[in-house]
Amino acid sequence: MTQPWPWYISGPLLGLMVPLLLFITNKQFGVSSNFRHICAMIAPKSINFFNYDWKQEAWNLVLILGTVVGALIAHAFLNPTIGVGDDTYAILHQQGVQSFDGFAPADIFSWEGLFTLRGFIMIVVGGFLVGFGTRYANGCTSGHAIMGLSMLNVNSLIAVVGFFIGGLVMTYLVLPYVLAL
Repeated sequence: MTQPWPWYISGPLLGLMVPLLLFITNKQFGVSSNFRHICAMIAPKSINFFNYDWKQEAWNLVLILGTVVGALIAHAFLNPTIGVGDDTYAILHQQGVQSFDGFAPADIFSWEGLFTLRGFIMIVVGGFLVGFGTRYANGCTSGHAIMGLSMLNVNSLIAVVGFFIGGLVMTYLVLPYVLAL
């Protein structure tokens, strides 16, 4: 339990969750929709986008709560091994990232790093772009890649291809320039 599970065990287990949700509960797996549900709980009913019965989706909020609680339990009691490959460390170090806190570059993803130009770009601008992209694509990577593709949804295929292209562009074309700041 303290080591990452191999893909041939964790992949099928995750893949089996999709048909179970569909056949047993007629529900679709997705994570980012919870942000809408949380906003619908607290937002004024005059905002049409949040004016729906969010209680119908309470199961999804429980799923996310379980994910967070499970991560806290794993961190507290199992001392899980999480890491980034040695090649990734070497490449990031070569591009000017000097300190790491676990698997995250501490000189970017920290309170001190937030107040630097590259930290602001990575955390604030990157966070905005992820949120905007999730809303624009009508779902996150897990929802489209796991649920949408399993339902043969063409929009999910287009979104997943876009996610991969965006990741490659960011990694090889944008990130080196941001890290040079």
